[in-house]
Amino acid sequence: MDHIILLLLIVGIVFVLLSFLFGRSSNKHAEDIENVSISLHQETNQLKKRLKAVEEELMIGVSHVNPSSGPKSKTKPVHEIIVNQILSLHSQGYSIADISKRSSLSLEEVAEVLRSRGVR
Repeated sequence: MDHIILLLLIVGIVFVLLSFLFGRSSNKHAEDIENVSISLHQETNQLKKRLKAVEEELMIGVSHVNPSSGPKSKTKPVHEIIVNQILSLHSQGYSIADISKRSSLSLEEVAEVLRSRGVR
């Protein structure tokens, strides 16, 4: 019985020593994970900054085309991207009705955009 207790004590001491040795390697893994996390956070912030810059560039390109010809009209201006889409579809031979469906604008708005750009 004394041999069994002594054997268990020795095995316990060996496991404690091994846990100290292998515990340090897990610290290295924790540092690696932390470094990856920090670099991922930095890259995400850089992407957010780039996205914000692109959004600002798109806002600069807002066209002040007033789709309705009446002076009392209070409609929003058509965005330059939509204007480019309308011009592109028109150059491809689409009718004003088809362009209106694709751009979610009324027939009058599409016609006004084309007139304002000298196409029609």
